[in-house]
Amino acid sequence: MVVNADYDWRSREFLQTVTEMLPPRTSRNLEDVLGIPAITKYFNTKGRYEEVNPYLRKDILAVNRSILQPPSVQCREIYMTAIIRHGTRYPTTKNIKAMRKLYDFVLHNATGGHSWLREIQTQWTMWYTEDMDGRLTQKGVDDLKHLAIRLSKMFPSIISEENLREGLIKFITSSKHRCVNSTLSFKAGLTELWDIKDVEFGHKVNDSTMRFFDYCTKFVQEVDNNPSAVTEVDNFKQGPEMKRVQQKIADHFGVPHNLITEVMADSAFYLCAYEFAIKGVNAPWCQLFDEDDAKVMEFASDLREFWKRGYGHDINKKSSCILFHDLFNRLNKAASRTKSGQQVTEAVTVQIGHADTILPLLTLLGFFKDSEALTSTNYATQNQRLFRTTNMLPYAANFLLVLYDCGGGDVRLQPLLNEKPVTFPGLNDQQASMPLYEDVKEHYRDLLHGCDFENECKLFKNSAEI
Repeated sequence: MVVNADYDWRSREFLQTVTEMLPPRTSRNLEDVLGIPAITKYFNTKGRYEEVNPYLRKDILAVNRSILQPPSVQCREIYMTAIIRHGTRYPTTKNIKAMRKLYDFVLHNATGGHSWLREIQTQWTMWYTEDMDGRLTQKGVDDLKHLAIRLSKMFPSIISEENLREGLIKFITSSKHRCVNSTLSFKAGLTELWDIKDVEFGHKVNDSTMRFFDYCTKFVQEVDNNPSAVTEVDNFKQGPEMKRVQQKIADHFGVPHNLITEVMADSAFYLCAYEFAIKGVNAPWCQLFDEDDAKVMEFASDLREFWKRGYGHDINKKSSCILFHDLFNRLNKAASRTKSGQQVTEAVTVQIGHADTILPLLTLLGFFKDSEALTSTNYATQNQRLFRTTNMLPYAANFLLVLYDCGGGDVRLQPLLNEKPVTFPGLNDQQASMPLYEDVKEHYRDLLHGCDFENECKLFKNSAEI
């Protein structure tokens, strides 16, 4: 078999070419052979950015400006706010402890005859250590460097060397080390691109906007620290779908079904996801799950995000009011200066936080809302759900709001998620992906005139007793 050497082995074109050259029974597991687990599209918030945008597997710096589609050639970008999740990180200490416990269990108890199980027991090493505790990996550094370069290619008139040098690109970050280091990496992507060595660019740490969930008392007490807020999650983890996954894992290990807990199933799935996200390898742990199992694991995670950060409780989205007002204040300032013929004082705002920063904001704005809530009993009917964190929140996920001046006071706003245009839910417009900014503000009028963080997050006496 001869394959064109110019192909990138990770690309979809290569995959298709080789697949066509092999017998059907061989080609079924080709992604596994190439090092891409077949279950990558179910990794939730532990997924690689390249799985959401597969074209990046072939060219990590690829962009397609044609998808922006402004209504006229006169439209020019004047301002962008980018809310970005940190890059690929190591597991947290809590997860590492659970993963080590599973690994030790497999070493001493598993008796299955699978070759991949023998690989775990004889070749794979538990290399994660507790001091890693969610820190940014080298892959995470690259995630943000590459994102910075792609955004500069997609929006060259505002993410420019001139604007960076003139201080028109602002950087704000969460205090968490993975976010600070992601901010440094984003800046490094730009300075290395333009070979800037004579000046350093600062950033501000602002947890009140990037980690607002820590400061919202009502959210912390009624949801984050309240086990009853995630009853649906607990019920699903005790339900038949999850039990079947645990039983299959037990059969793979050759141990009694009752020895495999839900936490162990989670740990095995995490090990598969982390090994691929961090090292790009198809670890033997991935062989524990087929596509049906992965769908169950994904739903369990989505269920938790739904009830902890999404539509499950009203305070989840209201906790992001402070970030909502912050970004619209910046948009208003840029739009106002443009309409009055003045130069903007801020061309780009890069704000780096967490999945928990982006999801409540997307929820507040109404994105990815299904007709019915996710519950412990409707897994079978939610296969086509919009609320899928795998697609929404991979590492380096980004929510962009780009303001355009189209001339004559025609100012428009385009939202993008993970570098792809999306439309504001419920906002009908001939140019749906780039509506008039005034129409957007009217659509969110109630939030703009309300959604006060202090009032929404205040814990009243009666709510404390819930």
